[in-house]
Amino acid sequence: MKSSGARPPSPAGPGLVCFALPQEAGAFQQRVAGRADLAILITGIGRQNSERRLLERWPPLPPRFVLTCGFAGGLDPALAPGDVLCATEDAGWRGRLTAAGAKPAKFFCATRIATTRKEKQELRHATGADAVEMESEAIHALCRERGIPCATVRVISDTANEDLPLDFNQLSKPDLSLDYGKLLWAIAKSPGKIPGLLHLQKNSSLAAQRLADVLAAVTRLD
Repeated sequence: MKSSGARPPSPAGPGLVCFALPQEAGAFQQRVAGRADLAILITGIGRQNSERRLLERWPPLPPRFVLTCGFAGGLDPALAPGDVLCATEDAGWRGRLTAAGAKPAKFFCATRIATTRKEKQELRHATGADAVEMESEAIHALCRERGIPCATVRVISDTANEDLPLDFNQLSKPDLSLDYGKLLWAIAKSPGKIPGLLHLQKNSSLAAQRLADVLAAVTRLD
């Protein structure tokens, strides 16, 4: 029989869904527990951590796709907590995400947490971005080098018009993880911050559920 000359498709491993923090991933992990076609990676906060962890985790069999997910701070004043945004160079993933309810957006990948309305307004003016996060740029670059489809899928946890209750940059360890000792001391010194922290926790929990809704829908379609 004459060969058609068509090359067989390259083998690929499970889709990889990356989150900076366990709190961002928890709702989605519950939805997809036991699925062999998906892997979840907690990278830690920031570009350096996400790049290092992704390279450590990179399997011999490349993933079919990589999604870089989690919370984002709103820079566009029209965005509300729970709004899910996306950005990708892959047309197929763009259509899939928008069909699931994610809004195409421009992200700015920052080196620090934007904690105040003033800082968010300045970032909006300087970059034209709709939202700010801290990991996706590095993840997209690694995927682009390897020809792997990649998309950013982020949910708004705090809006452009609100200050965070604490400056979490001042409460971080050198690896950017939260120093709980510093957090407890900050709360002890300023107990008036507790309602704001509870409000942020509530918004973050709702945001994680909304993000899980979109991610469950788009990965189910794959």
